[in-house]
Amino acid sequence: MPPTFNRKATARIPASTTNLGPGFDVLGLALQLYSTVTLELSETDTEVIVSGVDADKIPSTPAHVAFQAVELVFHRSGTKRPKGFKLQIENGIPAIRGLGGSGTAILGGLLTANALCGTPFSHPELLNFATELEGHPDNVAASLYGGLVVSAQEDAQVHTVRLECPSLLSIVLAIPDFPLSTEQARGVLPTSVSFADAIYNTSRSTLLIASIATRQFEMLRVAMKDRLHQPYRASLIPGFDDVAEAATTAGALSVALSGAGPTVAAYCLEHTEQVAEKMQGAFKKHQIAADIKILKPDARGASVF
Repeated sequence: MPPTFNRKATARIPASTTNLGPGFDVLGLALQLYSTVTLELSETDTEVIVSGVDADKIPSTPAHVAFQAVELVFHRSGTKRPKGFKLQIENGIPAIRGLGGSGTAILGGLLTANALCGTPFSHPELLNFATELEGHPDNVAASLYGGLVVSAQEDAQVHTVRLECPSLLSIVLAIPDFPLSTEQARGVLPTSVSFADAIYNTSRSTLLIASIATRQFEMLRVAMKDRLHQPYRASLIPGFDDVAEAATTAGALSVALSGAGPTVAAYCLEHTEQVAEKMQGAFKKHQIAADIKILKPDARGASVF
């Protein structure tokens, strides 16, 4: 069993928005919206406690993905598993809305278990574990490292490059009052794409990275356009086109689905309140209530204490 001074650990993990239009399963941006995971050794049976936002949509059992992450770390580190755990999740991220909630839970389990085991694994190793559990690296890489993260997977290894995303950029989130599972959102995607569409997205995603790196934000109007997933997923989100048009008309630089959706993210340098109001109003015209959050990029990433 780990030494007594490592009987409890807490991790704070930021939400993320991914794809950013053309960077499908590649780009992730950490946001200043957080969940907290606390893991404590117990002399009794395992207990999983979930509170906070959408707690009723999240399992309070060892089936929770955060607990699966805990067990993975203990198993792969060779650390003797204690009799029980107390796993507490204070969720601050709307569930099943395309904001990386499952990724934050996975990282919370991995990071706290790693701390209790004496930190046998590095962040790159934990990212590989997280990608194994999540299925793709974009959310978990951004939430782990903070900033804008580019990820590529080669066999079982995730390779990342992190860019600073300046705080003068704001992200307005319109979060519809209905969930959209990743499985459902992936189910509408085509099994193949044209050569022209592949080139289109390659050019836009490359331009997006260059525009962020050089602070040429006016390029985002073109750089966040996409042909690989948003035209198909938009059919699952009533009013998506109207919401996007309302945001740009109100002053947003660009608009993209957050992850698989249904949350719509508008990127702004100014006029954030006007953009938020217009996006919410556009959803309302389609009889959909939408919560609004105006956030900044998170530059720190996950922390453990």
